[in-house]
Amino acid sequence: MILVTGGLGFIGSHTVRALLDLGQDCVAVQRRTRELPAVLAGSRVTVKQADITDLDALLAIGDRHDITGIVHLAGSYPWPPVPDAPVEETRQALGGLLNVVQAAQDWGVRRLGIASTIGVYFGTPNDGVLREDAPLSMSASVSIPTFKKVGEMLGGFLADTAGIDIVDYRISGTWGPLGHPDPFFAAPALVHAAAHGTTPNLAHLAGPAFAEDGLDLNYVKDTGRAIALLQLSDKLNHRTYNVGSGRSTTNAELVEAIRKVVPDARIDLPTGGGGQHMVLDIGRLQEDTDYRAEYDTDRAAGDYIAWLRAGNKT
Repeated sequence: MILVTGGLGFIGSHTVRALLDLGQDCVAVQRRTRELPAVLAGSRVTVKQADITDLDALLAIGDRHDITGIVHLAGSYPWPPVPDAPVEETRQALGGLLNVVQAAQDWGVRRLGIASTIGVYFGTPNDGVLREDAPLSMSASVSIPTFKKVGEMLGGFLADTAGIDIVDYRISGTWGPLGHPDPFFAAPALVHAAAHGTTPNLAHLAGPAFAEDGLDLNYVKDTGRAIALLQLSDKLNHRTYNVGSGRSTTNAELVEAIRKVVPDARIDLPTGGGGQHMVLDIGRLQEDTDYRAEYDTDRAAGDYIAWLRAGNKT
């Protein structure tokens, strides 16, 4: 049985769905009570409410279920950061991560997978493709990449000293059902506007959005399946894996794909932008799991719009 922290969240629920489809039983751990997401409706998933910062509550799950693997997707970082309590926020974030590792050790799980981010590559020189063996910058301008880098280093240390198989997932920009507005790319806002017949609200973005802006974007159903394959693979040859599409998707491509479904969508963006796009090399993922994406941009846009038009809010 695979335990997934944050298992009812955005990427978590799709990862649970993929694990179930691959024949695994799952325990989804969530800090707050919430309804079962529609993607898991009718499934055999077991849901447990627990805060990963509470070690006793987390370990109690293992008393009732035979946990053989862990996928850790719950946020182990303060976001947004609390400026007047940075030390306590950091203590809670790192404590949650260490509790998950403790549970993995106590339960003798086969593999512990931990979510990292494409953001760890910020400031890393590259030739247009980001590879897992690239030396990372030791600094980061926001909390998420900072804590993910620290988490990767701690995970590596504990894997070596405690003998736990710990794998990091460096996840690219992910979009799709159950998602939320992202400060670094416009895809969710563009799809929502098209599905609801409005103009996109891009006020949440970190900067202006232009047609030529691009990023390695992966549809969440593919992201969840990639993580599931990494968890279940008989043998992994590396400790760190990029999880993405392996290509750049520009806003112009997104607009074109959306208009194939909603021709009159009011989602024009100004020309400009560009610069070097962050693209993940996914060769390791493909070689060790036989992963292949099932959703190109056209199929992803059509699927997401259909989901929203069916009455789903996110």
